[in-house]
Amino acid sequence: MAGSKALPGKEAASAKIVMGVRMTKEKLALLIIERLKKEYPEAGCTLDYNQAWKLLVSVRLAAQCTDARVNIVVEDLYARFPDVEALAAAPVEEIEKIVKPCGLGHSKARDISACMKILQDQYQGSVPDDFDKLLKLPGVGRKSANLIMGDVFGKPAIVTDTHCIRLVNRFGLVDGVKDPKKVEMALWKLIPPQEGSDFCHRLVYHGREVCTARTKPCCGKCCLEDICGKCGVDTAPLC
Repeated sequence: MAGSKALPGKEAASAKIVMGVRMTKEKLALLIIERLKKEYPEAGCTLDYNQAWKLLVSVRLAAQCTDARVNIVVEDLYARFPDVEALAAAPVEEIEKIVKPCGLGHSKARDISACMKILQDQYQGSVPDDFDKLLKLPGVGRKSANLIMGDVFGKPAIVTDTHCIRLVNRFGLVDGVKDPKKVEMALWKLIPPQEGSDFCHRLVYHGREVCTARTKPCCGKCCLEDICGKCGVDTAPLC
């Protein structure tokens, strides 16, 4: 941790005043990681799955839908179509009837059908463990590909969902950056690769329970209150 003297060059531009001391974003990130580990030691993916292809399906359904609702809907989907082969052969209309409660039913059903066909035809029914190959699957973007790489294959991943983007801006780890890919690229420079996936899961928990979006964040009960930049945050209740 640096003293009060200004840091030279690029480091100075990325430094923050934390607890009265100038701290680089890298050091701030490590401190946040450690505190969130203690606060949410068991944090993990909130989508239910026991096979890689099921997470792929759930991630697509989760767009503009809650994970809780997705977890309910997929029970009916898998009861009707229990594996990649069955789902690949299923009429899009039948898939749509089941997934409609998740919203955007037609586009999601179409993507799921096309995705399962590709898994069946090109990958022997398995999900590829390659980021670029995942991105080529219908309905799979960087957020989804990172989630699968981290949770299924245990590889370095940073999932920039709405909670992640909101919180890292408030913390001061990024400065007014809202574009998911730009946030991801910025965090790769700050977060140790082995910490990325779990860090993002903990941000989801923290974003839902404390640093909320629709109400003022509960700074008074936040484990990061004394080190958070509170960027863009009005006076918050103590909760």
